[in-house]
Amino acid sequence: MTLTVLAVDDEPPALDELVYLLERRSDVGEVIRAGDATAALRELAENSVEAIFLDINMPGLSGIELARVLGNYSDPPSIVFVTAHEDRAVDAFDVGAVDYLLKPLREERLGQAVERAVAARSAAGGDSRQDVSDDVIPVELSGVTSLVRRDSISWVEAVGDYARLHSDSGAHLVRIPLSTLESRWREHGFSRVHRSYLVYLPMVSGMRTSGSQTLVCVRANGTSPAVELPVSRRQSRELKERLVHDPLRAYRTPSGDDT
Repeated sequence: MTLTVLAVDDEPPALDELVYLLERRSDVGEVIRAGDATAALRELAENSVEAIFLDINMPGLSGIELARVLGNYSDPPSIVFVTAHEDRAVDAFDVGAVDYLLKPLREERLGQAVERAVAARSAAGGDSRQDVSDDVIPVELSGVTSLVRRDSISWVEAVGDYARLHSDSGAHLVRIPLSTLESRWREHGFSRVHRSYLVYLPMVSGMRTSGSQTLVCVRANGTSPAVELPVSRRQSRELKERLVHDPLRAYRTPSGDDT
């Protein structure tokens, strides 16, 4: 796929550099310019655009606000933010961004963002909105964006309106409520065991009772030790049934473990 890209930045030198780097890409066709969000909306009304690379802090409508407007489109473009501010990544991915680039731009890193925009368009048949039911979740750590595979996540912990993903690459805090992950990931092998925990069934190695409390043992990927998480009384029966019958369990528990 060759993308038609809209580049948006209110600083002319930054916009010139962004356009130059995008035009060097073989997977980028036409690059359209806009100096602010208002001009970007005019261009979007007149042109078919597959991806938009935009700054966050702009006069008038900000990049985040523009992304929210694009979320109402029936077929919104892939969104990549290009900014000097590393503290807005959570907001960026909350509005559906596929990547988050920090200035000054590096050509290699920009190339990765273009590839993600292409993949998002191809995988969703043209619909690039990031969805937590996708195979990967973008996470931000010290200004670096990484993609965490859903099947690398052993368990998820509720942290207020956020969720902490425990994966083979470590723990990652994302701005997604646990209830949202529960509803969207259930068909992919995840099960709610407690108001604060969601577990990936293939990583469950057993259950045990300690006094009046039921605990589930979850194997962590990588070198991390297994953890025991509480199971609420209401969730205990469903968890046992899913451990036995759920086809997504995938028989990944080691031999000798009881479920």
